[in-house]
Amino acid sequence: MFITKTKWIFFGLIFFLFFIILIALSPFAIVSAGHRGVITRFGAVDNNILEEGFHVINPIDSVHQMDVRTKKIETDADSASRDLQSVNTTVAVNYHVNPLEVNRLFQEVGEDYEFSIISPAIQESVKAATAKFTAEELIAKRAEVNEIIRTNIEKRLSGNHIIIDDLSIVNFSFSEEFNAAIESKQTAEQDALRAANDLKRIELEAQQTIVQAKAEAESIRIQAEALKSNPELIQLEAVRKWNGVLPNYLGSNVLPFLNITTEE
Repeated sequence: MFITKTKWIFFGLIFFLFFIILIALSPFAIVSAGHRGVITRFGAVDNNILEEGFHVINPIDSVHQMDVRTKKIETDADSASRDLQSVNTTVAVNYHVNPLEVNRLFQEVGEDYEFSIISPAIQESVKAATAKFTAEELIAKRAEVNEIIRTNIEKRLSGNHIIIDDLSIVNFSFSEEFNAAIESKQTAEQDALRAANDLKRIELEAQQTIVQAKAEAESIRIQAEALKSNPELIQLEAVRKWNGVLPNYLGSNVLPFLNITTEE
């Protein structure tokens, strides 16, 4: 009975050692999350791409992990506008490697693809886009410029297995002379607008004065016609304004203050 147990233990150890040797002779690879594995055999890139997770591989194979998650690159590009103003454009680009073509990217470009193809594509695309606009148009038509830059980059990278997710213009920087000119122009526009508003106000006040004068003239005309057709109104107005004091003497040519007539 004891010998039987010993045999089973012995066979178990043999099986365990065989399993360890089998694993040692059959290497494996673990591809991290958000990556794909590119297989090379004696320097040649294999057509198969390893997904995330555990993989048993050929002992003569090597696995290179390629990041396929979305990455962000922010870079500056010096260029000139259509009116030959110097402009520095800062752009931020979100991109990712095409997971189905990582082996071709590794074979054609290598792992330093951001420096090799993405940055140059951004530089050239920005220069081509800014050359189509004046410096002021770059500011006023920012969204249009942004779309042109993105389209240019996508065209340049379309055959390089890179997918552009998003692009945004972070900032435009111009020369100090141009900034001063823009500030002066804005000040002049504000002054012109203020002057125009003042002119409108003066014109409105003048119109109001004219209307008021016409109204007063019309009122005087109506009163004059009323007095002309009704002389008694003159005496009535005099009575209203009389302070109650009679003159000390009346000359022979002085008319009486009130002309009182009696009816028979």
